[in-house]
Order: sequence, then C-alpha cells, then structure tokens
Amino acid sequence: MSNHLTQMLVAALNIKGCAIFVLDPETEELEILASFGLTAEYLTKGPLIAPRSVAETSEGRPVIVPDILKDGTIQYPEEATREGIKAMLGIPIIFLDEVLGSLRLYHHDTWNVSEQDLDSLNLLAENIGLAMTYTRLLNAVQTVSEVINYALPARMLSGFEGRPEN
Repeated sequence: MSNHLTQMLVAALNIKGCAIFVLDPETEELEILASFGLTAEYLTKGPLIAPRSVAETSEGRPVIVPDILKDGTIQYPEEATREGIKAMLGIPIIFLDEVLGSLRLYHHDTWNVSEQDLDSLNLLAENIGLAMTYTRLLNAVQTVSEVINYALPARMLSGFEGRPEN
C-alpha cells in the first residue's frame, strides 16, 4: 500500500520521486519502506543517517531544499545530482511526538513549495505515522495470538481437562 502512496504522490505533484523511510532509533538510520521514481542505485547509495541527512526532519521539523546545489544539508549531493534530483522536501513522520520516519519528495527542477502544499503533506505524514503505529500494534497482537494458539499445549486452552469439577 505504501508503494501506491508514493506512486500517487509522484503523479499528483509531477515530481521525480518519493520515498518513505522508517527511523531505526538505535542506529539512527533511515530505512526504506517504500519508494517510486527512484533507481535502485540511488536507493542503495549508502546508509542515510538521520542527523546527517536533512537533520531537521529527525527533530520533527519539515525541510524544504529548493536547490540541492546551494544547500549543505543533503548527505549524498553527488548521487542526488546523478539521479537528476534538483530539489527535495523532507517531512517528518510523527506519532504522539515521536519521530517514526521521514517522507521525502524529490523534484527534477528547483522547487518552491507552497504553504498549502506543505500543510497538506504534513497532514499526510501524520496519517502515515498513525498507519505505521497501527500496523506495529496489529503485528504485535497477531504474534501474541500465534503464540497463544500454537505454542501453548491444547489442553491448557480447553478448560484444563482432567481437573475435578466443583
């Protein structure tokens, strides 16, 4: 589903590419969750370390880089240039004041993002954070359910057979 979202954003905004990253809190690396419009070579250029790659997003603030050639916050500027990226927008994905990741939009031209577009993308990123948290909780519940259903002996779940009734 997240790949469809990135594809829809690329088409709707007429941009080069889009990626959704999840933040690993232990390593501070941004791990790719979904993308569209970007080459495998660009996506695997090296680890994205949140404090070195548009650091403000890891602090919960959106970052607009209207021209990457005139900005020093991009971790891999040469690779971005080779990819045909000229501008970038980084939106933090937040849930309950915790940064979970980053929504990144890449443009093939210099880009001035309107306040209205920025507000809409911030709202979208909040909803992505909600969906990510819901998915984590759902996976945890499913794991607990599997443990209960398969790991415990069947007799424990059937009312403790053999136990004297009162």
